[in-house]
Amino acid sequence: MLRRQFILLGIAASLTACSTRSRGPIGADGLPVQQVYRINPSDTGDIQFRMLDSVNALRQAAGVPAVALDARLNAAATTHSRDMSVQNRPWLFGSDGSSPLDRANRAGFQGVLLGENISETYETELETLAAWMSQESTRTVVLNPEARFMGFSWFQESAGKIWWTMNMGSDPAISQQNTALQPAPAVVAAR
Repeated sequence: MLRRQFILLGIAASLTACSTRSRGPIGADGLPVQQVYRINPSDTGDIQFRMLDSVNALRQAAGVPAVALDARLNAAATTHSRDMSVQNRPWLFGSDGSSPLDRANRAGFQGVLLGENISETYETELETLAAWMSQESTRTVVLNPEARFMGFSWFQESAGKIWWTMNMGSDPAISQQNTALQPAPAVVAAR
């Protein structure tokens, strides 16, 4: 088990090294000068598929099935990323009190929302994924073996801060099948 975690952390670190952001000039202290990672609207597909490929590489290393992007989960992630910026805090609840499950349902996702990861950062998507993989609670969301679909989006403020949101959901067909197999709740008559 410990070996698997080291392998996953190694993959996450190498993904960070593959980031498209150039390291730029080195400051007088020998450290890279901080640069803002700017996202153009035309980069959306590239960023989402780069994240999908990276997540699936990590999932394969962990021995769990790959996920596919889902437009409805992407929409829920987009909504929440923008809302976190409005609230100016990274947190799982919307300004209207909505939960991650509420947002997925509103966007029309028919499966079960298994988890949501969020981040407030100036880092790239791959650096953010590496940070999620370094924490057990967020790593569990990325590697959930029941996940079949992923939503991933962000909102970038004018100063460069990025609000990232990742959603993981189950296969709607399996979710509906499991619901159909469960016994109906008992009805108790009032006297």
